[in-house]
Amino acid sequence: MFTGLITDVGTIVGVEARGGLKRLRVASHYPADTLVLGASVAHNGVCMTLVGFGPHEAASWHEVDAAAETLAVTTAGAWTPGDRINLERALRIGDELGGHMVSGHVDGVATIVSRKDFDGMAHFEIEAPKALAKFIAEKGSVALDGTSLTVNKVAGTRFTILLIPHTLDNTNFGARQAGDRINIEVDTMARYAARLVEAAGE
Repeated sequence: MFTGLITDVGTIVGVEARGGLKRLRVASHYPADTLVLGASVAHNGVCMTLVGFGPHEAASWHEVDAAAETLAVTTAGAWTPGDRINLERALRIGDELGGHMVSGHVDGVATIVSRKDFDGMAHFEIEAPKALAKFIAEKGSVALDGTSLTVNKVAGTRFTILLIPHTLDNTNFGARQAGDRINIEVDTMARYAARLVEAAGE
């Protein structure tokens, strides 16, 4: 489990095709001696297992495998060397829960429709996949590229978010523009609530 509070922005430094999967090497600021084989780390919201790691310059590199399902339903298949990736290590018992509960199981890919900058902040309009739009509500939570965000307004399959300077500076959203595709995970509570309503109707 994760909180959607990004702890580092890593850089893709290697992509290797291995049959139906891709092995990705990511450079980050995480100290190498704190990494553990088999640990879970969210990459742009996608929970992946560390299969290798080592020192890199002043910090570390680690490797993860993106399987066929991950490549099909997330943006991972399009990642190339140089891409900046939001990272979050798994939640530990006793950690502060400052965002919302995020599973790391991405539901689909959304698209940035527009970006408007003002006063150091940025207002984004996002197009959600039609099947996921019913789970997105005003003032509710959503994870975009693994970042826990609050929904401002909703209109059909589109919704808006407002990012403060801190978020723009400490995630890859600072460089995001209209047309970019981003991973989306809807709020778990919204999913359960919608299922309960469907079950009641049945």
